[in-house]
Amino acid sequence: MKKTATYHITVEASTRNLAKVRDFVSNHAQAEGFSPASVADLCLAVDEAYTNIIKHAYKYDATQLVKINLEFNNNEICVALTDSGDSFDKSTYVEPDIERQIKDKRRGGMGVYLIHILMDKVDYNTSTDENEIRMYKQRD
Repeated sequence: MKKTATYHITVEASTRNLAKVRDFVSNHAQAEGFSPASVADLCLAVDEAYTNIIKHAYKYDATQLVKINLEFNNNEICVALTDSGDSFDKSTYVEPDIERQIKDKRRGGMGVYLIHILMDKVDYNTSTDENEIRMYKQRD
């Protein structure tokens, strides 16, 4: 994969930064020629991943940091979010029952599912001191 552009931002793990993160992703994806529909998908996936880090990895500790890296090449974007909180064990993930969620009017529990639906590829990497989710979207 030949990189054509890379952008970085580090933000505190707080929902107050959702608009800042969304704007960062949106502005760069638009500038790199991604369609409005792809930009919307990217922003929603990043919102979900970032919110999961806030809630589950850091348990709402807004003093913690999340690193966001955007890598563009000729065909795709890779968005990587890195944290040092509790890791996500994908082996325990169970896809939600969408009909049950709607019927029971349950909120939440859809983030990982949405990320996988919206993005072309998703990887989770965990080391002893860092967690990273890498989300890929092809240019349309």
